[in-house]
Amino acid sequence: MKKWLLSLLVTTTAIMADYTAQPITQKLLDSKIKIIDIRTPGEWQTTGIVKGSIPIMFFDESGNYDLNAFVGELNKKVKKGESFALICNSGNRTRMLGSHLGQKMGYNVIDLQGGIQYAISKKIPIEPYKPKP
Repeated sequence: MKKWLLSLLVTTTAIMADYTAQPITQKLLDSKIKIIDIRTPGEWQTTGIVKGSIPIMFFDESGNYDLNAFVGELNKKVKKGESFALICNSGNRTRMLGSHLGQKMGYNVIDLQGGIQYAISKKIPIEPYKPKP
């Protein structure tokens, strides 16, 4: 009985979770979806961030990461079941992280293809990064 219940729970979570990939658009911004920028503080400083996005670093400058720490910060900003978007520099990091969050952890994730570089090329509103004191 316990195995059946656990199997049902895992299956239900997988069905309810979602991972999609799409480029950033003004329509997406107008929807007021939360955008989580997973780049490093140095990258945020260099290019700025999509206006209104939430910076939460995933990989550090050396390529290391702490999934539990990231998910802890993510859960402070996004409710389970709420759709949100991930952005990085070019889309490589978000593709890897987004598919894991969506397919293995039950989040509803939109991977913003092309990252901040695509957003800049499409003249999506960018604002300077201001670190929290």
